[in-house]
Amino acid sequence: MLAEDMHLVRGALVALLAYEEDIEIVAEVDRGDKILPSALEHRPDVAVLDIALPGKDGLVAAGELHDELPECGVLILTGVGTPGLLKRALDVHVRGFMAKDAPPGHLADAIRRVADGERVIDSELAIAAMRPPDAPLTRRELDVIGAAAEGASVPEIAASLFLGEGTVRNYLHRTTAKLGARSRIDAIRIAREAGWI
Repeated sequence: MLAEDMHLVRGALVALLAYEEDIEIVAEVDRGDKILPSALEHRPDVAVLDIALPGKDGLVAAGELHDELPECGVLILTGVGTPGLLKRALDVHVRGFMAKDAPPGHLADAIRRVADGERVIDSELAIAAMRPPDAPLTRRELDVIGAAAEGASVPEIAASLFLGEGTVRNYLHRTTAKLGARSRIDAIRIAREAGWI
C-alpha cells in the first residue's frame, strides 16, 4: 500500500514499483486518515507512508496500523530526517525509515526487507539523527523550554531553576522567537524534533 498526497510523486513511485515482478501495489491513498481503513480492506504486507499527509500525520497512522494490523510492516518515506522524527517512527514500531531521494532500487529492496520482518533505516538519515544540529538556544533556554515541555508551569519552572517568574517568561518568549515558532507549544515541537530536548 502506498500513502502519498503529492499525485506526481505517488505516480512516479507506482511506475517505479511496477517494474518489480514481486511487488504489487494493492492500494493507494492520498490522505493519512484513509490509511487504516484502506489497509484493513486490502491487507497489505507493507505500507509505504509519507509523514506529512493531510487528514492525519503518517506516523500517527503508522501507530494505528501497528495496533490494528501488526502483520503489516511500515516503511516511512521522508524528505527530512530529524532525530525527533526517527525516534517517533521507532516509538510506533515502524520497520523502515528512508529518504525520498534514495536511489530507486533502494526502495524496492527496502520494501522486500520490511516484508521479511527486517528493520531498514537509511544510513544517511541514521547518521543525521545521531548528530542533531546545534541548537540556537543557550543552555538556560534549553532548560526552561525542556521544563515547559514536561508540563511545568511558569512558577514551577522558576522554582526548580531558581529564577524569577518574569525571567522564565522572558526565556520562553526569547526561545519562541529564536526558533521562529508561532507559540510556546510550537517551540517545544521544534526543539523536540531537532533532538535538543
